[in-house]
Amino acid sequence: MFRKILIANRGEIALRIVRAARALGIEAVVAYSEADRESLPVQLADEAICVGPADARRSYLSAPAVISAAIVTGCDAVHPGYGFLSEDEGFAEVVRAHELTFIGPPPEVLERFASKEATRRLLAGHGLPMVPGSNGMLRDDGHALEEAERIGFPVLIKPSAGGGGKGMRMVRSPRELETALTIGRSEARAAFGDDSLYMEKWIEDNRHVEVQVAVDRFGHGIHLGERDCSVQRRHQKLLEEAPAPGLSPAARSELCERAIRAVVAAGYENVGTLEFLVDRDGNYYFIEINCRIQVEHPVTEALTGIDLVAMQIRIAAGEPLGIAQADVVSRGHAIEFRINAEDADADFQPQAGIVDRFLAPGGPGVRVDSHVYSGYEVPPFYDSLLAKLIVWGPDRPTAIARSRVALDELLVEGLVTNVPIHQALLANEAFLEGRMTTNLLDRVGGAAFLAAAARA
Repeated sequence: MFRKILIANRGEIALRIVRAARALGIEAVVAYSEADRESLPVQLADEAICVGPADARRSYLSAPAVISAAIVTGCDAVHPGYGFLSEDEGFAEVVRAHELTFIGPPPEVLERFASKEATRRLLAGHGLPMVPGSNGMLRDDGHALEEAERIGFPVLIKPSAGGGGKGMRMVRSPRELETALTIGRSEARAAFGDDSLYMEKWIEDNRHVEVQVAVDRFGHGIHLGERDCSVQRRHQKLLEEAPAPGLSPAARSELCERAIRAVVAAGYENVGTLEFLVDRDGNYYFIEINCRIQVEHPVTEALTGIDLVAMQIRIAAGEPLGIAQADVVSRGHAIEFRINAEDADADFQPQAGIVDRFLAPGGPGVRVDSHVYSGYEVPPFYDSLLAKLIVWGPDRPTAIARSRVALDELLVEGLVTNVPIHQALLANEAFLEGRMTTNLLDRVGGAAFLAAAARA
Protein backbone atom coordinates (compact mmCIF):
# COMPACT_ATOMS: atom_id res chain seq x y z
CA MET A 1 0.00 0.00 0.00
CA PHE A 2 1.07 3.58 -0.59
CA ARG A 3 2.63 5.64 2.16
CA LYS A 4 1.81 9.11 0.86
CA ILE A 5 -0.25 10.35 -2.10
CA LEU A 6 -0.51 13.68 -3.87
CA ILE A 7 -4.05 14.80 -4.67
CA ALA A 8 -3.88 16.73 -7.92
CA ASN A 9 -7.33 18.30 -7.76
CA ARG A 10 -9.49 20.73 -5.85
CA GLY A 11 -12.90 21.23 -4.28
CA GLU A 12 -15.08 18.52 -2.84
CA ILE A 13 -13.32 15.65 -4.63
CA ALA A 14 -9.94 16.65 -3.17
CA LEU A 15 -11.44 16.53 0.33
CA ARG A 16 -13.17 13.23 -0.45
CA ILE A 17 -9.81 11.69 -1.43
CA VAL A 18 -8.14 13.10 1.70
CA ARG A 19 -10.69 11.29 3.82
CA ALA A 20 -10.38 8.00 1.92
CA ALA A 21 -6.59 8.11 2.16
CA ARG A 22 -6.65 8.74 5.90
CA ALA A 23 -9.05 5.84 6.43
CA LEU A 24 -6.44 3.64 4.71
CA GLY A 25 -3.62 5.01 6.87
CA ILE A 26 -2.10 6.99 3.98
CA GLU A 27 -0.78 10.54 4.30
CA ALA A 28 -2.56 12.96 1.97
CA VAL A 29 -0.89 15.94 0.28
CA VAL A 30 -3.14 18.42 -1.55
CA ALA A 31 -1.74 20.26 -4.57
CA TYR A 32 -3.48 23.63 -4.86
CA SER A 33 -3.49 26.76 -7.00
CA GLU A 34 -3.07 30.23 -5.53
CA ALA A 35 -6.84 30.74 -5.86
CA ASP A 36 -7.48 27.72 -3.60
CA ARG A 37 -4.99 28.62 -0.86
CA GLU A 38 -7.76 28.94 1.77
CA SER A 39 -9.83 25.98 0.62
CA LEU A 40 -10.98 23.30 3.05
CA PRO A 41 -8.98 20.46 1.47
CA VAL A 42 -5.81 22.51 1.90
CA GLN A 43 -6.65 23.17 5.53
CA LEU A 44 -7.50 19.55 6.36
CA ALA A 45 -4.78 17.72 4.42
CA ASP A 46 -1.72 16.32 6.17
CA GLU A 47 0.33 18.57 3.91
CA ALA A 48 -0.35 21.03 1.06
CA ILE A 49 1.76 22.47 -1.72
CA CYS A 50 1.07 25.27 -4.20
CA VAL A 51 1.47 24.22 -7.84
CA GLY A 52 0.85 27.53 -9.57
CA PRO A 53 -1.49 30.46 -10.22
CA ALA A 54 -5.27 30.41 -10.58
CA ASP A 55 -5.06 29.61 -14.30
CA ALA A 56 -5.61 25.84 -14.39
CA ARG A 57 -3.28 25.47 -17.37
CA ARG A 58 -0.42 26.63 -15.16
CA SER A 59 -1.43 24.67 -12.06
CA TYR A 60 -3.89 21.76 -12.08
CA LEU A 61 -3.27 21.02 -15.76
CA SER A 62 0.50 21.46 -15.58
CA ALA A 63 2.09 18.01 -15.52
CA PRO A 64 5.57 19.38 -14.63
CA ALA A 65 4.14 21.33 -11.68
CA VAL A 66 2.17 18.35 -10.36
CA ILE A 67 5.02 15.87 -10.77
CA SER A 68 7.46 18.26 -9.09
CA ALA A 69 5.05 18.67 -6.17
CA ALA A 70 4.78 14.90 -5.76
CA ILE A 71 8.55 14.46 -5.77
CA VAL A 72 9.26 17.39 -3.44
CA THR A 73 6.73 16.15 -0.86
CA GLY A 74 7.96 12.55 -1.02
CA CYS A 75 4.79 11.01 -2.40
CA ASP A 76 4.71 7.59 -4.02
CA ALA A 77 1.39 7.99 -5.88
CA VAL A 78 -0.79 10.67 -7.51
CA HIS A 79 -4.59 10.75 -7.40
CA PRO A 80 -6.03 13.00 -10.13
CA GLY A 81 -9.67 13.00 -8.97
CA TYR A 82 -11.99 13.82 -11.88
CA GLY A 83 -11.54 16.38 -14.66
CA PHE A 84 -8.15 18.07 -15.16
CA LEU A 85 -5.53 15.32 -15.75
CA SER A 86 -7.64 12.37 -14.60
CA GLU A 87 -7.93 10.69 -18.02
CA ASP A 88 -4.74 12.00 -19.62
CA GLU A 89 -2.70 9.00 -20.69
CA GLY A 90 0.35 11.18 -21.34
CA PHE A 91 0.28 12.45 -17.77
CA ALA A 92 -0.19 8.93 -16.42
CA GLU A 93 2.87 7.83 -18.40
CA VAL A 94 4.95 10.70 -17.00
CA VAL A 95 3.83 9.73 -13.49
CA ARG A 96 5.05 6.19 -14.11
CA ALA A 97 8.32 7.43 -15.65
CA HIS A 98 9.07 9.22 -12.37
CA GLU A 99 8.53 5.99 -10.43
CA LEU A 100 5.21 7.15 -9.05
CA THR A 101 1.85 5.36 -9.32
CA PHE A 102 -1.10 6.92 -11.10
CA ILE A 103 -4.27 6.15 -9.13
CA GLY A 104 -6.53 5.19 -11.97
CA PRO A 105 -6.20 3.04 -15.07
CA PRO A 106 -2.58 2.44 -16.16
CA PRO A 107 -1.29 4.56 -19.09
CA GLU A 108 -1.76 1.80 -21.66
CA VAL A 109 -5.38 1.32 -20.57
CA LEU A 110 -6.08 5.07 -20.72
CA GLU A 111 -4.55 5.14 -24.19
CA ARG A 112 -6.75 2.25 -25.33
CA PHE A 113 -9.87 4.11 -24.20
CA ALA A 114 -8.69 7.66 -24.96
CA SER A 115 -10.70 8.14 -28.15
CA LYS A 116 -14.43 7.93 -27.63
CA GLU A 117 -14.98 6.89 -31.22
CA ALA A 118 -12.33 4.15 -31.01
CA THR A 119 -13.82 2.99 -27.70
CA ARG A 120 -17.20 2.65 -29.37
CA ARG A 121 -15.68 0.30 -31.94
CA LEU A 122 -13.75 -1.62 -29.28
CA LEU A 123 -16.74 -2.26 -27.01
CA ALA A 124 -19.07 -2.91 -29.91
CA GLY A 125 -16.74 -5.80 -30.70
CA HIS A 126 -17.38 -7.09 -27.19
CA GLY A 127 -21.15 -7.04 -27.46
CA LEU A 128 -22.35 -3.58 -26.45
CA PRO A 129 -25.04 -1.97 -28.65
CA MET A 130 -24.08 1.42 -30.09
CA VAL A 131 -25.90 4.59 -31.10
CA PRO A 132 -25.52 5.00 -34.89
CA GLY A 133 -22.59 7.35 -35.42
CA SER A 134 -19.89 8.67 -37.70
CA ASN A 135 -17.26 6.45 -39.23
CA GLY A 136 -14.25 7.87 -37.42
CA MET A 137 -13.48 11.48 -36.56
CA LEU A 138 -15.05 14.33 -38.51
CA ARG A 139 -12.26 15.43 -40.86
CA ASP A 140 -13.85 18.72 -41.92
CA ASP A 141 -17.23 20.42 -42.37
CA GLY A 142 -17.89 18.62 -45.64
CA HIS A 143 -17.26 15.22 -44.10
CA ALA A 144 -19.48 16.16 -41.16
CA LEU A 145 -22.36 17.03 -43.50
CA GLU A 146 -21.97 13.73 -45.35
CA GLU A 147 -22.03 11.78 -42.09
CA ALA A 148 -25.01 13.74 -40.73
CA GLU A 149 -27.04 13.06 -43.86
CA ARG A 150 -26.11 9.37 -43.76
CA ILE A 151 -27.04 9.05 -40.05
CA GLY A 152 -30.07 11.32 -40.31
CA PHE A 153 -30.83 14.57 -38.48
CA PRO A 154 -30.97 15.41 -35.62
CA VAL A 155 -27.40 14.51 -34.66
CA LEU A 156 -25.15 15.17 -31.67
CA ILE A 157 -21.64 16.59 -32.17
CA LYS A 158 -19.29 15.28 -29.45
CA PRO A 159 -15.61 15.80 -28.57
CA SER A 160 -13.40 12.73 -28.71
CA ALA A 161 -11.65 13.76 -25.48
CA GLY A 162 -13.06 14.82 -22.12
CA GLY A 163 -16.61 14.94 -20.81
CA GLY A 164 -18.98 17.04 -18.72
CA GLY A 165 -20.99 18.15 -21.75
CA LYS A 166 -18.28 20.53 -22.97
CA GLY A 167 -18.07 20.75 -26.76
CA MET A 168 -21.36 18.89 -27.30
CA ARG A 169 -23.92 20.36 -29.68
CA MET A 170 -27.24 18.98 -30.90
CA VAL A 171 -27.90 19.82 -34.55
CA ARG A 172 -31.30 19.52 -36.23
CA SER A 173 -30.54 20.73 -39.75
CA PRO A 174 -27.65 21.26 -42.20
CA ARG A 175 -27.95 25.02 -41.67
CA GLU A 176 -26.98 24.66 -37.99
CA LEU A 177 -24.09 22.29 -38.59
CA GLU A 178 -21.23 24.65 -39.47
CA THR A 179 -21.79 26.88 -36.42
CA ALA A 180 -22.12 23.86 -34.13
CA LEU A 181 -18.84 22.42 -35.42
CA THR A 182 -17.00 25.72 -34.92
CA ILE A 183 -18.28 26.13 -31.36
CA GLY A 184 -17.75 22.46 -30.53
CA ARG A 185 -14.13 22.50 -31.72
CA SER A 186 -13.41 25.70 -29.81
CA GLU A 187 -14.91 24.42 -26.54
CA ALA A 188 -13.19 21.03 -26.86
CA ARG A 189 -9.82 22.64 -27.59
CA ALA A 190 -10.15 24.98 -24.59
CA ALA A 191 -11.34 22.27 -22.20
CA PHE A 192 -9.28 19.26 -23.30
CA GLY A 193 -6.53 20.52 -25.62
CA ASP A 194 -8.02 18.34 -28.38
CA ASP A 195 -10.58 19.65 -30.88
CA SER A 196 -11.36 16.35 -32.64
CA LEU A 197 -15.08 15.67 -32.93
CA TYR A 198 -17.31 12.77 -33.88
CA MET A 199 -21.06 12.43 -34.39
CA GLU A 200 -23.93 10.35 -33.02
CA LYS A 201 -27.59 10.06 -33.90
CA TRP A 202 -29.65 12.14 -31.48
CA ILE A 203 -32.23 10.00 -29.70
CA GLU A 204 -35.25 12.09 -28.78
CA ASP A 205 -36.62 11.85 -25.23
CA ASN A 206 -33.74 9.69 -24.11
CA ARG A 207 -32.68 8.76 -20.62
CA HIS A 208 -29.07 8.67 -19.46
CA VAL A 209 -28.16 5.55 -17.47
CA GLU A 210 -24.66 4.54 -16.41
CA VAL A 211 -23.08 1.42 -14.92
CA GLN A 212 -20.37 1.54 -12.25
CA VAL A 213 -17.63 -1.07 -12.71
CA ALA A 214 -14.36 -2.03 -11.01
CA VAL A 215 -11.68 -4.32 -12.44
CA ASP A 216 -8.38 -5.28 -10.79
CA ARG A 217 -5.10 -5.97 -12.61
CA PHE A 218 -5.79 -9.69 -12.44
CA GLY A 219 -8.84 -9.38 -14.70
CA HIS A 220 -11.40 -9.83 -11.95
CA GLY A 221 -14.28 -7.41 -12.45
CA ILE A 222 -17.57 -6.53 -10.79
CA HIS A 223 -20.36 -4.05 -11.44
CA LEU A 224 -21.93 -2.05 -8.63
CA GLY A 225 -25.26 -1.38 -10.29
CA GLU A 226 -26.51 1.48 -12.39
CA ARG A 227 -27.39 5.15 -11.87
CA ASP A 228 -29.86 7.37 -13.70
CA CYS A 229 -28.33 10.71 -14.72
CA SER A 230 -31.14 12.00 -16.94
CA VAL A 231 -31.71 15.31 -15.12
CA GLN A 232 -29.31 17.62 -16.95
CA ARG A 233 -28.94 21.13 -18.25
CA ARG A 234 -26.99 21.63 -21.47
CA HIS A 235 -25.70 18.02 -21.31
CA GLN A 236 -24.33 18.54 -17.80
CA LYS A 237 -25.74 16.45 -14.96
CA LEU A 238 -27.63 18.08 -12.11
CA LEU A 239 -29.17 15.13 -10.29
CA GLU A 240 -28.35 11.43 -10.19
CA GLU A 241 -30.18 8.57 -8.55
CA ALA A 242 -30.12 4.82 -8.18
CA PRO A 243 -31.63 2.43 -8.89
CA ALA A 244 -32.72 3.90 -12.23
CA PRO A 245 -36.53 4.36 -12.22
CA GLY A 246 -38.38 2.50 -14.92
CA LEU A 247 -35.87 -0.29 -15.47
CA SER A 248 -37.21 -3.77 -14.82
CA PRO A 249 -35.06 -6.14 -12.75
CA ALA A 250 -34.38 -8.16 -15.91
CA ALA A 251 -33.34 -5.08 -17.93
CA ARG A 252 -31.17 -3.82 -15.07
CA SER A 253 -29.42 -7.18 -14.72
CA GLU A 254 -28.84 -7.51 -18.47
CA LEU A 255 -27.42 -3.98 -18.79
CA CYS A 256 -25.02 -4.34 -15.87
CA GLU A 257 -23.85 -7.83 -16.79
CA ARG A 258 -23.20 -6.92 -20.42
CA ALA A 259 -21.29 -3.81 -19.31
CA ILE A 260 -18.90 -5.64 -16.99
CA ARG A 261 -18.33 -8.49 -19.44
CA ALA A 262 -17.42 -6.02 -22.18
CA VAL A 263 -14.92 -3.96 -20.18
CA VAL A 264 -13.19 -7.01 -18.71
CA ALA A 265 -12.87 -8.49 -22.20
CA ALA A 266 -11.51 -5.16 -23.49
CA GLY A 267 -8.78 -5.11 -20.82
CA TYR A 268 -10.04 -2.30 -18.60
CA GLU A 269 -8.50 -1.77 -15.15
CA ASN A 270 -9.51 0.19 -12.03
CA VAL A 271 -12.79 1.97 -11.31
CA GLY A 272 -14.80 3.25 -14.27
CA THR A 273 -18.27 4.09 -15.55
CA LEU A 274 -19.99 3.06 -18.77
CA GLU A 275 -22.64 5.49 -19.97
CA PHE A 276 -25.72 4.53 -22.00
CA LEU A 277 -28.72 6.20 -23.61
CA VAL A 278 -32.08 4.49 -23.17
CA ASP A 279 -34.80 5.21 -25.75
CA ARG A 280 -38.59 5.31 -25.38
CA ASP A 281 -38.84 1.58 -26.00
CA GLY A 282 -36.28 0.64 -23.36
CA ASN A 283 -33.47 -0.10 -25.83
CA TYR A 284 -30.07 0.95 -24.53
CA TYR A 285 -26.98 2.11 -26.41
CA PHE A 286 -23.43 2.58 -25.17
CA ILE A 287 -22.07 6.11 -25.65
CA GLU A 288 -18.83 6.42 -23.65
CA ILE A 289 -16.69 5.24 -20.75
CA ASN A 290 -15.27 7.47 -18.02
CA CYS A 291 -11.93 6.10 -16.87
CA ARG A 292 -11.98 7.81 -13.47
CA ILE A 293 -14.08 8.35 -10.38
CA GLN A 294 -17.40 10.04 -11.18
CA VAL A 295 -18.87 13.10 -9.48
CA GLU A 296 -21.91 10.96 -8.65
CA HIS A 297 -20.04 8.03 -7.09
CA PRO A 298 -21.61 8.63 -3.62
CA VAL A 299 -24.97 7.42 -4.98
CA THR A 300 -23.48 3.95 -5.44
CA GLU A 301 -21.65 4.14 -2.12
CA ALA A 302 -24.94 4.92 -0.36
CA LEU A 303 -26.57 1.82 -1.82
CA THR A 304 -23.71 -0.66 -1.49
CA GLY A 305 -21.68 0.61 1.47
CA ILE A 306 -18.52 0.25 -0.65
CA ASP A 307 -15.94 3.07 -0.59
CA LEU A 308 -15.18 3.55 -4.29
CA VAL A 309 -12.27 5.93 -3.74
CA ALA A 310 -10.60 3.47 -1.38
CA MET A 311 -11.24 0.76 -3.98
CA GLN A 312 -9.50 2.92 -6.60
CA ILE A 313 -6.47 3.30 -4.36
CA ARG A 314 -6.28 -0.41 -3.51
CA ILE A 315 -6.51 -1.49 -7.14
CA ALA A 316 -3.81 1.00 -8.15
CA ALA A 317 -1.60 -0.39 -5.37
CA GLY A 318 -1.88 -3.83 -6.98
CA GLU A 319 -4.34 -5.39 -4.57
CA PRO A 320 -7.09 -7.73 -5.81
CA LEU A 321 -10.69 -6.55 -5.50
CA GLY A 322 -11.27 -8.94 -2.65
CA ILE A 323 -15.01 -9.20 -3.32
CA ALA A 324 -17.09 -11.14 -5.81
CA GLN A 325 -20.20 -10.04 -7.66
CA ALA A 326 -22.33 -11.95 -5.17
CA ASP A 327 -20.87 -9.82 -2.36
CA VAL A 328 -22.27 -6.59 -3.88
CA VAL A 329 -25.65 -5.96 -2.27
CA SER A 330 -27.67 -2.87 -3.13
CA ARG A 331 -30.18 -1.54 -0.59
CA GLY A 332 -32.79 1.18 -0.87
CA HIS A 333 -32.72 4.27 -3.08
CA ALA A 334 -30.30 7.22 -3.20
CA ILE A 335 -30.39 10.63 -4.89
CA GLU A 336 -27.52 13.09 -5.36
CA PHE A 337 -28.15 16.80 -5.89
CA ARG A 338 -25.31 18.86 -7.34
CA ILE A 339 -25.42 22.17 -5.50
CA ASN A 340 -23.92 24.69 -7.92
CA ALA A 341 -23.23 28.41 -7.61
CA GLU A 342 -25.37 29.36 -10.58
CA ASP A 343 -28.49 31.38 -11.36
CA ALA A 344 -31.19 29.34 -13.10
CA ASP A 345 -33.16 32.52 -13.80
CA ALA A 346 -30.18 33.81 -15.82
CA ASP A 347 -29.60 30.72 -17.98
CA PHE A 348 -27.60 29.02 -15.19
CA GLN A 349 -24.99 31.77 -15.15
CA PRO A 350 -22.16 30.73 -12.76
CA GLN A 351 -21.60 32.80 -9.63
CA ALA A 352 -18.48 33.70 -7.66
CA GLY A 353 -17.88 35.50 -4.39
CA ILE A 354 -17.99 34.97 -0.64
CA VAL A 355 -20.25 32.42 1.04
CA ASP A 356 -21.47 34.44 4.01
CA ARG A 357 -23.04 31.45 5.76
CA PHE A 358 -23.05 27.74 5.00
CA LEU A 359 -25.08 25.18 6.93
CA ALA A 360 -25.23 21.55 5.86
CA PRO A 361 -28.41 19.57 6.51
CA GLY A 362 -28.54 16.36 8.54
CA GLY A 363 -30.83 13.55 9.56
CA PRO A 364 -31.18 9.87 8.67
CA GLY A 365 -29.68 8.97 5.32
CA VAL A 366 -28.27 12.46 4.62
CA ARG A 367 -24.67 13.02 3.48
CA VAL A 368 -23.01 16.24 2.27
CA ASP A 369 -19.70 16.28 0.38
CA SER A 370 -18.45 19.87 0.24
CA HIS A 371 -15.34 22.02 0.44
CA VAL A 372 -17.40 25.08 1.38
CA TYR A 373 -17.58 26.81 4.77
CA SER A 374 -18.87 30.12 6.09
CA GLY A 375 -16.56 32.85 4.84
CA TYR A 376 -15.19 30.77 1.96
CA GLU A 377 -14.60 32.72 -1.25
CA VAL A 378 -15.73 30.87 -4.39
CA PRO A 379 -13.19 31.65 -7.12
CA PRO A 380 -14.41 32.47 -10.65
CA PHE A 381 -11.87 30.24 -12.39
CA TYR A 382 -13.28 26.75 -11.99
CA ASP A 383 -16.41 24.60 -11.96
CA SER A 384 -19.39 26.04 -10.08
CA LEU A 385 -19.94 22.93 -7.91
CA LEU A 386 -20.20 23.88 -4.22
CA ALA A 387 -21.49 20.68 -2.67
CA LYS A 388 -23.14 17.35 -3.28
CA LEU A 389 -26.18 16.49 -1.21
CA ILE A 390 -26.74 12.72 -1.13
CA VAL A 391 -29.93 11.37 0.41
CA TRP A 392 -30.74 7.69 1.01
CA GLY A 393 -34.03 6.05 1.87
CA PRO A 394 -35.35 2.49 1.96
CA ASP A 395 -37.37 3.32 -1.18
CA ARG A 396 -37.67 6.16 -3.71
CA PRO A 397 -40.65 7.96 -2.07
CA THR A 398 -38.81 8.04 1.26
CA ALA A 399 -35.61 9.28 -0.38
CA ILE A 400 -37.60 12.06 -2.08
CA ALA A 401 -39.35 13.03 1.16
CA ARG A 402 -36.03 13.18 3.03
CA SER A 403 -34.55 15.18 0.15
CA ARG A 404 -37.22 17.87 0.46
CA VAL A 405 -36.37 18.31 4.13
CA ALA A 406 -32.62 18.35 3.46
CA LEU A 407 -32.91 20.95 0.68
CA ASP A 408 -35.04 23.15 2.94
CA GLU A 409 -32.37 22.89 5.67
CA LEU A 410 -29.42 23.58 3.38
CA LEU A 411 -28.24 27.15 3.84
CA VAL A 412 -25.91 28.93 1.41
CA GLU A 413 -25.98 32.70 1.89
CA GLY A 414 -24.08 35.26 -0.18
CA LEU A 415 -24.38 33.48 -3.54
CA VAL A 416 -27.21 32.42 -5.80
CA THR A 417 -27.39 28.62 -6.07
CA ASN A 418 -29.45 26.08 -7.98
CA VAL A 419 -31.26 24.79 -4.87
CA PRO A 420 -34.60 26.18 -6.19
CA ILE A 421 -34.23 24.03 -9.32
CA HIS A 422 -33.83 20.92 -7.19
CA GLN A 423 -36.85 21.88 -5.09
CA ALA A 424 -38.85 22.39 -8.28
CA LEU A 425 -37.73 18.99 -9.56
CA LEU A 426 -39.09 17.35 -6.42
CA ALA A 427 -42.48 18.85 -7.25
CA ASN A 428 -42.36 17.96 -10.94
CA GLU A 429 -44.82 15.29 -12.05
CA ALA A 430 -42.51 13.72 -14.64
CA PHE A 431 -39.70 13.40 -12.10
CA LEU A 432 -41.94 12.06 -9.35
CA GLU A 433 -43.26 9.41 -11.72
CA GLY A 434 -39.73 8.52 -12.92
CA ARG A 435 -40.46 9.70 -16.47
CA MET A 436 -37.70 12.33 -16.73
CA THR A 437 -35.59 12.58 -19.88
CA THR A 438 -32.39 14.49 -20.62
CA ASN A 439 -34.36 17.40 -22.11
CA LEU A 440 -36.66 17.88 -19.11
CA LEU A 441 -35.02 21.21 -18.22
CA ASP A 442 -33.62 22.29 -21.58
CA ARG A 443 -37.04 21.97 -23.22
CA VAL A 444 -38.26 25.05 -21.34
CA GLY A 445 -35.17 26.56 -19.70
CA GLY A 446 -34.38 27.12 -16.04
CA ALA A 447 -36.42 30.28 -15.54
CA ALA A 448 -39.56 28.81 -17.11
CA PHE A 449 -39.15 25.57 -15.15
CA LEU A 450 -38.99 27.53 -11.90
CA ALA A 451 -41.98 29.65 -12.89
CA ALA A 452 -44.05 26.58 -13.71
CA ALA A 453 -43.18 25.04 -10.35
CA ALA A 454 -44.18 28.25 -8.57
CA ARG A 455 -47.60 28.20 -10.30
CA ALA A 456 -48.25 24.56 -9.45
